[in-house]
Amino acid sequence: MGFFKYKGYSGSVEFSPEDNCLFGKVQGLHKATILYEGNSVDELRKDFEEGVDDYLSRCKERGVQPEKPYSGKLIVRMSSELHSRVAEAVAGSGTTINDFINKAIVNELEHEYAM
Repeated sequence: MGFFKYKGYSGSVEFSPEDNCLFGKVQGLHKATILYEGNSVDELRKDFEEGVDDYLSRCKERGVQPEKPYSGKLIVRMSSELHSRVAEAVAGSGTTINDFINKAIVNELEHEYAM
């Protein structure tokens, strides 16, 4: 699966063999849903961008703050043993558990999911 990016929003790129078309959904929104489709990548991208623009325009007309994708808050569940190990690793290092986890995620993305 691929992704489009536009004005801070990310949208999926998927194919439906049943409908023989491309489709997608803006990712990371909880209240709003922005769907789009097309018969080519260019059509899909155009419908995605128009969907984002329409959403932003409707929010502005209603005087509502548009929902931002991915708030930046993420609850991570881990075993108490792992939590303890992380806390020990950062103790006295001048960093926080959040910073440690962020660094570990960035490292994983750079090494395993490099584009």
